[in-house]
Amino acid sequence: MKEDSPFDTHAERYEAWFDENEYVYASELRAIRTLLPAGKEGVEVGVGSGRFAVPLGIRMGVEPSKEMRAIARTKGIEVIDGVAESLSFEDERFDVVLMVTTLCFLDDVAASFDEAYRVLRPDGSFIVAFVDRGSPLGADYMSHKEESLFYKTATFYSAQEVMAFYERAGFTDLSYVQTIFCDPKKVRTVEPLEEGHGKGLFLVIRGMKTRAMPCCGDKTLFRPFHPNEYILATAGP
Repeated sequence: MKEDSPFDTHAERYEAWFDENEYVYASELRAIRTLLPAGKEGVEVGVGSGRFAVPLGIRMGVEPSKEMRAIARTKGIEVIDGVAESLSFEDERFDVVLMVTTLCFLDDVAASFDEAYRVLRPDGSFIVAFVDRGSPLGADYMSHKEESLFYKTATFYSAQEVMAFYERAGFTDLSYVQTIFCDPKKVRTVEPLEEGHGKGLFLVIRGMKTRAMPCCGDKTLFRPFHPNEYILATAGP
């Protein structure tokens, strides 16, 4: 993130957006909750001011913006100065890694997915919530992003592009929830949720870090079905 980032120079305006767009915010939170495992240790990468971490029960965050970090800390979040592409955590540290509207500001998306995979424990969840460029409203966002204070320098991605990042990093069992189906400025109630992608502006994808078990001589692999129970699968010749 650049030193003249709007998240530093316009932190108060960023905070005000959530109060002025309460139903959009509530809809986004609801969508994330549907894919967020309960009672797990998590970190939000690009935690911002803590607007998502706090209500979602995530107590750890990573944030490059000095002003955003300061606000998040007043809300009880333990925030580390850092970026998604190089996380200062040991391997297999968390059960959940969350990114909310962070993807579009990253310098190296592939590296950030690799880092999320590294710091997740086996069977951990990587949840990414973002503006879906492939949706009708996402296309409109693309055409007007130069008018936005915060999205002016953003790079928006489609669901298919993000799915490719997940698969490249080794994540499996992708799940999808979408919301915000009309102009956010006209939202006057909590928006519905739908599975899949391509219709809603706000898309949430969850990928799983599958537990890896040692391979045998006959290339037999074990994948988790239950904490104490495994499915036997043959990898092929």
